[in-house]
Amino acid sequence: MNTSFTDSNKSVRSNVCPRWERKRQNARDRAPLSSKNGGDRFIPNRAGMNMELSKHIFRGDTEDMTMSDGPEGETQSHLPSNQQVVPDANKQEYQSRLSAALLGVDDKSNNRIMSFKDKAPQPKGDTVNNLNVLYSAARSGPQKKSNAKLASRPIPSAPSRVLDAPDLMDDYYLNLISWSDTNILAVALANTVYLWNAGTGDIHELCTYDDGPSSHISSVAWVQEGGAHLAVGTSGGKTQLWDVHACKQLRSMDGHTDRVGSMAWNRHILSTGSRDTNIVNHDVRVSKHNVATLSAHCQEVCGLTWSNDGEVLASGGNDNLLCLWDATQTSLNNPGPRFQLTDHQAAVKALAWSPHERHLLATGGGTADRCIKFWNSQTGACLNSIDTGSQVCALQWSPFEKEILSSHGFARNQLCLWKYPSMGKIKELEGHTSRVLHMCVSPDGSTIVSAAGDETLRFWEIFAAPSKKHQSSSHYSASGNSSSKLSWTSQIR
Repeated sequence: MNTSFTDSNKSVRSNVCPRWERKRQNARDRAPLSSKNGGDRFIPNRAGMNMELSKHIFRGDTEDMTMSDGPEGETQSHLPSNQQVVPDANKQEYQSRLSAALLGVDDKSNNRIMSFKDKAPQPKGDTVNNLNVLYSAARSGPQKKSNAKLASRPIPSAPSRVLDAPDLMDDYYLNLISWSDTNILAVALANTVYLWNAGTGDIHELCTYDDGPSSHISSVAWVQEGGAHLAVGTSGGKTQLWDVHACKQLRSMDGHTDRVGSMAWNRHILSTGSRDTNIVNHDVRVSKHNVATLSAHCQEVCGLTWSNDGEVLASGGNDNLLCLWDATQTSLNNPGPRFQLTDHQAAVKALAWSPHERHLLATGGGTADRCIKFWNSQTGACLNSIDTGSQVCALQWSPFEKEILSSHGFARNQLCLWKYPSMGKIKELEGHTSRVLHMCVSPDGSTIVSAAGDETLRFWEIFAAPSKKHQSSSHYSASGNSSSKLSWTSQIR
């Protein structure tokens, strides 16, 4: 009896393939899993997987390793057709046909058990991610640095000059400074108007209003060009017109029953706003100066400004209203405003028309509002609104860049320079110890003067100086219009 080890191996057939065959089979099965589909190789996405096909592939691979083909040369003719083992030569074709019949997939080699191709779905719009700050910290850092580079020029943090202004009234609703194109700054201190020459530093007293113990000057406004005439609003409701060269009062115009806190020029038309809630248009060329009375506000009118083209008058009041009036209608008695806007939640005093875009108006609200809003005066649409965090007292556009300066009240009493339209904060300027009530820009457009309740005037070098090309064009424009302006200003009586 031959019981050699070799002979016994010939008579025994194992159900487990040799290790080298299993390794070759596994390498052949993994070959189609190359990264030709792309995507992440570690995080599966169930939404991108064919679950039925994956189960079939997974089950088929394990069955291939454990299936017994029977002894070599053994026939399967005695077995039913559905129980016969498929020979190895036809197994690949059999699997392909089976996949096509059951799963609708001709070639399973191009399909994976786990799919990494599709991206994760985007969150819904109302999803709040509380960890967003942590994961976006790397991006927020450079963004803060970019805000500091919104202006390429250096902006001094300290004022270039500080002047005392004793008895400057700390009243939000008044407008007590005005800077002429001849470089003369008019300042109302209590019941007296002073003129300060910015070129020489000389100070001159123009007039004193004395109509009782509580009488005071409530507003001042230079004529647009020429710098020869100054309008003075009083607490008694009178509007005075002064010739500053002759130091002489030319006329006193009535029309109001309470103090005149705001004024705006449009060539020969002087618009005045009062605590009696009315706006009066005065034609200073004629004796019957009152050409129109505009009534839409129900509380004091504290802000007035004409658009650069003289077509629209913007008025703001303590009733939180912003009204836009057509110039063609302001010659009529009691016309209605083009738009009556109610978006602000506090008094609207700060008004400024953009010198860069027609129909663009910026407005600022009081303590309960704290917002700067931008409007299209043609459509009445609010283009943007930004919460500044404190009372907005005054607004001033840069004549050279798309920048806007705002002055504020409690708690920091600061000036803020913003880049339009992104409204990125370029710089904050601090120094006043009380709310910054008024601002004016110098004739060359580079210096801002601010007046505050701390009874000081501070001069800031904020806006970029104009280029030589801009200076020459501005000089040409001024010289071309000066003759026409003087032709009607000389008719004031």
